[in-house]
Amino acid sequence: MSIWSRISDALSALTSGESLATVFERLRTPPERSVAFTIAVIALSAKMAKADGQVSRSEVAAFREVFHIAPEDEAGAARVFNLARQDVAGFEDYAARIAAMFRGDQAVLCDLMEGLFHIALADGTYHPKEDAFLTRVAEIFDLSGTRFRTLRTRYAPDADPDPYAILGVDPDTPLPDIRRAWRALVRDSHPDRMVARGLPEEAVKMSEKRLIAVNRAWEEISASRAT
Repeated sequence: MSIWSRISDALSALTSGESLATVFERLRTPPERSVAFTIAVIALSAKMAKADGQVSRSEVAAFREVFHIAPEDEAGAARVFNLARQDVAGFEDYAARIAAMFRGDQAVLCDLMEGLFHIALADGTYHPKEDAFLTRVAEIFDLSGTRFRTLRTRYAPDADPDPYAILGVDPDTPLPDIRRAWRALVRDSHPDRMVARGLPEEAVKMSEKRLIAVNRAWEEISASRAT
């Protein structure tokens, strides 16, 4: 059964009177946690699309890069997206429910934020309202300022491409400590680790771009320290 079929099964409960909060509550543990993660990205993407007032083709293409959608599953994915767009609940309510579901698991919430950044920047424009949206979502997720700056540095076009920020360390951090931070990020970006955190296999492709940025940052710092 594809993840989209499992999502459809989960959402069918909404038509029988269950609330979205109840559905999320039932999806807290693996393997259904990957369903919850996917619904969360779709729901917040839909709300973010309303932030800048439009959904571009490039944003849709970016979503397809994060989640492989077979032709037979397109209707189910569209249903989730439209359900979230039409829901009277605001994005803060969605974010709060997601934060409660993944409370204590900052790695998963960072994965989710990374997917949102990827989709937001797909059209080559980072709208101020998208920036405000993502900043507020990070606050609701209770992500540390360092974690959010690391993500923003890698994605936002106006961010200073600081390799130290990408690795989440200060410029005066000793090189051995920076190496440990780099290795930890590489381990956390391994596909097996991401699947173990409950991400659907369709979303693991995000780790490829993360690894490129992380390794490039380490190479830049280590080279500068060698001179």
